[in-house]
Amino acid sequence: VQLQASGGGLVQAGGSLRLSCAASGSIRTIKSTGWYRQAPGKQRDLVAVTSSAGATDYAASVKGRFTISRDNAKNTLYLQMNSLKPEDTAVYYCNTVPPRFVLWGQGTLVTVSS
Repeated sequence: VQLQASGGGLVQAGGSLRLSCAASGSIRTIKSTGWYRQAPGKQRDLVAVTSSAGATDYAASVKGRFTISRDNAKNTLYLQMNSLKPEDTAVYYCNTVPPRFVLWGQGTLVTVSS
């Protein structure tokens, strides 16, 4: 399976974006999938995770603003981001949780202007 994130872009503070992560194969059997982000000069952090059973969890910094979901029929993972803040600016990646090195793709850049 390979994962490709898309949907990033430039948005003003307070705006919304929806990221997608398309898998080249079935994600149905993957127990946990998540979205990570890496801001310039910082480490890559997990911001949202969802299990195959539908459970979700979020980093404190995005809780209440971001929503993760997965569509097993479409082999796609989503991240709806609302009320975006300049500190959300980062490259966003999708991967399993815990991550598999071979699944890191190029990510998608989200830039939030103030």
